[in-house]
Amino acid sequence: MIARLALCLSLLLTALPASAKLDWTDLWYDPAETGWGVNLVQSDNFMFATFFIYGPNGLPTWYTAQMTWEPARLAYVGPLFTTTGTGFQFPWQPGNFSATQVGTASFTPTQGGFSVAWRGTLSYSFTSSGLTVTKPIQRQSLTAFDLAGDFTGGQYGAYYECFAPTDNQSYTDAFDLEVTQFGSNLTLSFTYTSGLSCTLAGPVAQNGSLHRIDNASYRCSDGLNTTATVYEVKSTGVGIEGRFFAPSTPGGCKEIAKFASVYATGFPGE
Repeated sequence: MIARLALCLSLLLTALPASAKLDWTDLWYDPAETGWGVNLVQSDNFMFATFFIYGPNGLPTWYTAQMTWEPARLAYVGPLFTTTGTGFQFPWQPGNFSATQVGTASFTPTQGGFSVAWRGTLSYSFTSSGLTVTKPIQRQSLTAFDLAGDFTGGQYGAYYECFAPTDNQSYTDAFDLEVTQFGSNLTLSFTYTSGLSCTLAGPVAQNGSLHRIDNASYRCSDGLNTTATVYEVKSTGVGIEGRFFAPSTPGGCKEIAKFASVYATGFPGE
């Protein structure tokens, strides 16, 4: 078992459902239907959506939705609005603005395990016509991110479903991290303060602002040689963050962890 600072014993984990704690902010679309989409902007358990779609006449139109996380439904749900205002060619007149609720909308993140935070279902309905539109959507990638760099940060993880119940435990560890990226291959090299060093490497896939390695090579200096899913890897304004899940580690354990770090180069105020 990897030697780290253990925090608790007899920990039993399952694949947790998607929740409001995840950041769903991104541009979303249906790749089979290019030309329309929805911007989702999240603020804690609230989500504001702007739809760019087409009306019955085929002309561009847009709606907005103000949705709140409902744990019982595992979805964001709220009213759908249409708005009017001053034409863009004229000085803005506040009195011209109006917002009218025309229906309801929901965004349901995909459930079912790890590495699914890039997919979901959008549904919206109109009160007057009774029409309901339901679409599978996913995060839309615009340009590639440069994830490479040197970082320093911390990790919180757990071993669970081990053969020996006493091996079920959570841990914390601090690290220095080197991320290298060559073409479609990404390597995360961790050097932990516990004395352990580990690498997670493999072909990286991008969906919007998130990156993942579906079948990463996971190797450590203590002899660990297995595979892992690296997911929700995201470049932030000050560093990089992500998660990984290894279904098979010594002692029959599963390992799951999340990590976050800041750039360890450049001027600290950048």
